[in-house]
Amino acid sequence: MAATESKMIPLGTEAPNFKLKDVVSGKVYSLDDFRNGKPLLVMFICNHCPYVMHIIEKLVEITRMYIQKGVNVVAINPNDYDKYPEDSPEKMVEYANRFNYPFPYLLDETQETAKEFGATCTPDFFLFDKHLKLIYRGQFDDSRPGNNLPVNGEDLSKALEFALLDKEIDFLQKPSVGCSIKWKK
Repeated sequence: MAATESKMIPLGTEAPNFKLKDVVSGKVYSLDDFRNGKPLLVMFICNHCPYVMHIIEKLVEITRMYIQKGVNVVAINPNDYDKYPEDSPEKMVEYANRFNYPFPYLLDETQETAKEFGATCTPDFFLFDKHLKLIYRGQFDDSRPGNNLPVNGEDLSKALEFALLDKEIDFLQKPSVGCSIKWKK
């Protein structure tokens, strides 16, 4: 389980456009679906990564709460599922149902969306303000598999609170750490 850090792309970066299908509903989502004056959290996750599995229950709990508070949330799986069958669309539906995802779970089959966002690992978090400008890219919290720190979502929750208040984030943004995205060759 080699750890990969997220790329800390510049704050203020505009959210890249995307057009991807939600594996559960079959609906196609694009960035335009989230141009509604609310913050947008884009998460790159997958099914098989131990780093994602380590936080998934708390991640679902926190995203559910912030969706109710008015944050748009979407998860994207960018992994090559031919080489990693656990990340197949069928398994994505299974995981979304098992963990009761409150957000669309999109498949980035071409991996172009992950490249446009500068995503490098799972999990990788990108929080955009109501104008779809990047205000946070970083970790969920300090917990990692095996380090015995509590999974509390502290960093991401704090960033989401700042986004809802339309305030500039004034705390240190630490890179997310996880499994490298499984790129197609």
